[in-house]
Amino acid sequence: MASTASIEILDLRHFAAPVLRPVLDAEGELWKQRLHWDYRSSTRLLMQYLDSHMLPGYAAVEDGHVTGYAFCVYEETKAVIGDVFALSSPPLDSQDSSLSGSLPGPRSGDGIHASARQLAPSAHQIEETLLKHLFETLLNSPQLDRVESQLLLHPSGAHAGIFREAGFQLFRRLFLVQTLQGLWNQPRVDLPGSLEMRPWRDEDLSPAGRLISDAYRDHPDSIINDQYRSIHGSQRFLHNIVRYSGCGVFSAPVSHVVVERISRRLVALVLGSRVSPESGHITQLCVHPEYRRRGLARMLLSVCAFHFMRLGATEISLTVTESNTEAIDLYRAEGYTCAHKFDAAVWQRESIG
Repeated sequence: MASTASIEILDLRHFAAPVLRPVLDAEGELWKQRLHWDYRSSTRLLMQYLDSHMLPGYAAVEDGHVTGYAFCVYEETKAVIGDVFALSSPPLDSQDSSLSGSLPGPRSGDGIHASARQLAPSAHQIEETLLKHLFETLLNSPQLDRVESQLLLHPSGAHAGIFREAGFQLFRRLFLVQTLQGLWNQPRVDLPGSLEMRPWRDEDLSPAGRLISDAYRDHPDSIINDQYRSIHGSQRFLHNIVRYSGCGVFSAPVSHVVVERISRRLVALVLGSRVSPESGHITQLCVHPEYRRRGLARMLLSVCAFHFMRLGATEISLTVTESNTEAIDLYRAEGYTCAHKFDAAVWQRESIG
């Protein structure tokens, strides 16, 4: 006779970090295997938010154990789905994660009413159930006009159906990787006399926001991430990269900017973070429209790769939207290959009248 499991979907804010530790550890292993990404810094950050009991989202509970979670963050009238992940079954060593006798019951006003009896749910089924609850909450929140999601860990198409059913527009993105070897000589920096290249400085954050806003005007990525559409949003995006470790540990030595000598205006930049001892990740590469097709992007890629290798990295990665064929052609010419594909998703509330 097939075994059954009772799945409850409960408010994530009911749970402290130790209860979710087995799930987070399992997810970290998958990040390491699939993307060569050390997820421990992200895990620590998530656990801090979990312990504050202020992280919006849902947890899946099976036979007294948390087996999955999904969360989001709010940014004014927008929500960003940060992650969804589930185990196929409860962890073998469940002594520390047992919730027996301590499960929070649904509270008045929570609006949580999912307790289903089903045959051994797969991780995919649990993740889809979690996403459905998250969608129900977010899309019915009158204060929200927009929801964004980039589930980097999940292969493209894994949850495409449920996103489309909820009214999301999907964009396929590529995770490209280049092996670093033989980069012992400083790359040639061939710039006109009116420009100079130098390493990133803290005071570059504000002008870099202006550069990103100009560079991504009418760009497909500004549809995926609306922060690119304004100087303020771009500065907030940069602040998250430089100050926090969600996309790895920011590395100033590999990050460079190109500036006009007289006006000191930033016209191009590359930013990099260490995502593991052996892997670097380019978090941002952009060139002002006035300076495109002059080889600046290619030069910055080479400089970034050289400095990553000097720091001991053996590979470098970046992400790009599949429709951005011109950028993909450049990356392939520089030796990048596609190691993984994932989906970005956007929901926008239709305006009335």
